[in-house]
Amino acid sequence: MRQAELLRYLVLAAQREGYRRLTRELRAIGLTPAQSEVLRILGDHAPLSLSGLGGLLVSESGTNPSRLVDRLVTAGMIERAVDDADRRHVVLTLTEAGIAAEGAVRVVENRLYADLDTATSDLDLRPVINTLRRLSSGSLAGAALQNRLAHAIGHSDGPAEIQGAAPQGRRQ
Repeated sequence: MRQAELLRYLVLAAQREGYRRLTRELRAIGLTPAQSEVLRILGDHAPLSLSGLGGLLVSESGTNPSRLVDRLVTAGMIERAVDDADRRHVVLTLTEAGIAAEGAVRVVENRLYADLDTATSDLDLRPVINTLRRLSSGSLAGAALQNRLAHAIGHSDGPAEIQGAAPQGRRQ
């Protein structure tokens, strides 16, 4: 088997296993992975316009998140409000129920991250992260992740870069 083929299938296997686990754990709190990503983005960056949210979504990149947001509005987790700066636009924020759900999503994600940390504790992940960045650059999902990292620079509540990884476009 060629290395490129092996890499392809290892990435696919890891992604599918992670997605299955995330789906199973989120189902217990009544959410899908895409819904949880919306809640987390709004938890970190609200208020956002619909297009602003769409530009930060990795799981639904390149699509209009209207239906996804509609389901969360119907569930009482997101509120649409007229933008004070431009009354022609709508901004999205979390409701009290959305804040609670976003907190539950953080718990699920932190369990997943703890398991990943344990499984990789003896590895230097920088080469892996840099390889995956290179492979995803130029894609809609890669652009959405880059947008999210760039958006985080303007907020003091979290790191804009992954610890130890070279920023997109710079190779170590």
